[in-house]
Amino acid sequence: QVQVAESGGGSVQAGDSLRLSCTLSGRTMSSTVMGWFRQAPGKEREFVASQNWSGGTPNYADSVKGRFTISRNNAKNTVYLQMNSLKSEDTAIYYCAARGGVAVSSIPGRYDYWGQGTQVTVSS
Repeated sequence: QVQVAESGGGSVQAGDSLRLSCTLSGRTMSSTVMGWFRQAPGKEREFVASQNWSGGTPNYADSVKGRFTISRNNAKNTVYLQMNSLKSEDTAIYYCAARGGVAVSSIPGRYDYWGQGTQVTVSS
């Protein structure tokens, strides 16, 4: 059974940093794309970042480029989202997701497995 589990959310001040972690289990790490999405109250789920597990060029939403970095630790089956220079508009529930294949995607419907989400709150 494939499981995706996020951790690392919390409440911070604007300008602070947070690192989210996501562990994938029950699936071979090769040919897997990992993605981060977020959903703010009253808004649709939106793409944040994605990366091929083999280490291909990551893809970022324009709103987070230069501030967020997606990375992975293959030995730990874990992908990270380093979030710097956080803004109040980054407040949302952050979800980690996984899909088979090698092509990164920004479309939530193309991901097969989702975590429960972790809350990130940024106060200005």
